[in-house]
Amino acid sequence: MSDRTDSPTEPVCLPTSQLTALVDRLREVGYRVIGPRATDGAIVFDEVESADSIPRGLIDEQDGGRYRLHSSDTAGWFDYVVGPQSVKQFLFPPVETIQEFRRDGASSDWQVNNSPPTAGPTAILGVRSCDVQAVAVQDRVFLHGEYVDPAYKARREQLLLVAVQCRRAAATCFCHSMNTGPRATTGFDLALTELDDVFVIEVGSERGAAVVAGLDASQPCSPELLEQAREQSRRLEQAMRDRPAAIDSEKASVESEIPRPRSMSTDDVHDLLLGNLDHPRWNQVAERCLACANCTLVCPTCFCSSVTEVAELTGDSVRRERSWASCFMGEHSAMSSGVVRQSTAARYRQWLTHKLASWIDQYDVSGCVGCGRCITWCPVGIDLTEEVAAIRETRK
Repeated sequence: MSDRTDSPTEPVCLPTSQLTALVDRLREVGYRVIGPRATDGAIVFDEVESADSIPRGLIDEQDGGRYRLHSSDTAGWFDYVVGPQSVKQFLFPPVETIQEFRRDGASSDWQVNNSPPTAGPTAILGVRSCDVQAVAVQDRVFLHGEYVDPAYKARREQLLLVAVQCRRAAATCFCHSMNTGPRATTGFDLALTELDDVFVIEVGSERGAAVVAGLDASQPCSPELLEQAREQSRRLEQAMRDRPAAIDSEKASVESEIPRPRSMSTDDVHDLLLGNLDHPRWNQVAERCLACANCTLVCPTCFCSSVTEVAELTGDSVRRERSWASCFMGEHSAMSSGVVRQSTAARYRQWLTHKLASWIDQYDVSGCVGCGRCITWCPVGIDLTEEVAAIRETRK
């Protein structure tokens, strides 16, 4: 967790040709740098040693059950939006050892190791506003309650977030509906806005200020460039609220038209869903749902997990592993009397009502940040904004 301040230093400008200087500076002060990489036809997060590893000139086409990357001569460094991965995997890994038990050969006594992981300083470059807000949601789950998760805490304390302000939105984005974007305003250490030939770098923490202080390639920003950066975000948000077609910046247009930009009315969604638990729509969506759990795996806030014990064949060592779980799996609701949620309809209802309703009761915040990943990566293109709208239209 960074030591947040309202304005530890003034924004600076960095030529877009000098992005490697920022990566070098982060590595110089001891951070392992994670950034976007184009792998197997998708944008994923992986370690980068220079800006040469970061794809440039790509844009993404997303819709229900569809994701494609395209090259564009006019696209900049970060004109793709979100891929299947988020910051979650670096704070709450898919599989991790939380305890180890070893038997001392001489005394046959068992030794227990409860130490948290030794997570080195990590900087993640290219985080979008929706994912910055998703980290804040997970902080409430793992850090701000009565019980603090030591493994999450160890990683979070050494994490530096370098956000990128979106210049375009995919058809599956609805962060404007959730008040989580498209502009990151809090929760980051540094935030980059890409203009024609410069990045405007805003500073959100003392750690971020320390990075910028040693960035020799940067220069103070003029008031005109600062206003241009803010206006770019304002135009995108207004376009997301107003336009009835795919949202693209002037600098990076998708070649093919993408239908149906998403939005979702959230004013009464808590009571709407919990007041319609027997709505016929749950059975209708279950006829399409594969219960594959893709939506929970790509979600940047889902935190369900299971714990298993893995023993060595010698019998002298056992490790306790925590791995991601999903409410779409039968064992998620298994009790001594059997599986509680036996139907796909019950499991989808559990996921959606928890994400948009009972999560608010637990953590005083929605579990959805409007990133749209669950729509894009659903094999059959189920759209949660469409499901909420259907229940709203035909509520009892």
